Amino acid sequence: MNQILEILKYTIPALIVFLTAYLLIRSFLGNEDRKRSFEMSMSQKDNTLPLRLQAYERLILFLERISPDSLVMRLSRSNLSAGQFQNELISSVRTEFEHNLAQQTYVSSQGWEKVKSAKNSIIKLIGESSSEIPPQANGLVLGKKILENAIELQSSPTMEAIEVLKREVRELF
Repeated sequence: MNQILEILKYTIPALIVFLTAYLLIRSFLGNEDRKRSFEMSMSQKDNTLPLRLQAYERLILFLERISPDSLVMRLSRSNLSAGQFQNELISSVRTEFEHNLAQQTYVSSQGWEKVKSAKNSIIKLIGESSSEIPPQANGLVLGKKILENAIELQSSPTMEAIEVLKREVRELF
């Protein structure tokens, strides 16, 4: 019995010291893990933030370029027929959109859907305006009709999308 008490006299304090050390080391390593994870997260955010901002800038530029007034003024030429002008306008919108497809990686799903919706609305506006003028009209008549129809809209689809993107950028900060 004395031998057992003697063994317990040494093993119990050793077990208490061991458990204390184990718990402290485990806590320390857990904190270090969380700290390292947080630092990696911050580093990743620092790297992707400029890319995200650039994507928002490019999409806003895209939306500005496909707004009816900008599009018509930029592509307007008097020697085009209405059909040719319609094709050139739609082709320009689609080309610009395809050029900016990769930007969807950096914006929210809602923002990207608004951009796509604005693009489709502009193409629809061009098509509807084209159907309202005589087939033999020249491109300037179509351009004028597009601008008139754009003014009649309750709100500009491109401006709505720009506002959504601006709101998302403000949320980044």
